[in-house]
Amino acid sequence: MAEMALAIEDRDPVLGTEFMQEMVKQMRALDTYDTYEGWSAAKILDPFVMTKERKAQIPVVGDPDEITMARVKAFYNAISSLIEKECKLMAVPMVNLSHEGFGRAIITVGKLLVMDKTLRDVHRFGFATLGKMKDEADKILSVALTVVGEHPDVAGM
Repeated sequence: MAEMALAIEDRDPVLGTEFMQEMVKQMRALDTYDTYEGWSAAKILDPFVMTKERKAQIPVVGDPDEITMARVKAFYNAISSLIEKECKLMAVPMVNLSHEGFGRAIITVGKLLVMDKTLRDVHRFGFATLGKMKDEADKILSVALTVVGEHPDVAGM
């Protein structure tokens, strides 16, 4: 069976951003069998890009596998890591998914809830492009840091 072509170019400038570098770290941290050894950042992050062609190959209804759920967790872990880096307070992500791929992702800083996202159809988790993935993460990061700034006393608990 032929391997699918990557949806990400190795020289894509988005790969050099702080968020994408953190995503690679998070994915490598989940790789207990060194599967990603020697892989480029583009190859590691490629499964996050859900092109129309790739989406068409995934059934509309389905249960997410462990690898897909790990990708979801890596995405929110990376965002949490950047929140922590910016505000110098521990950010804790929690992803709770049913076997059918429905659930919720939250990020807390101290006693403060800085992100709450309902997850649906996790078996199709991904982004149209790497840039859209970064934009989504940047939006979440911006809102979370604003909330921490507005409630530093709760975030510090």
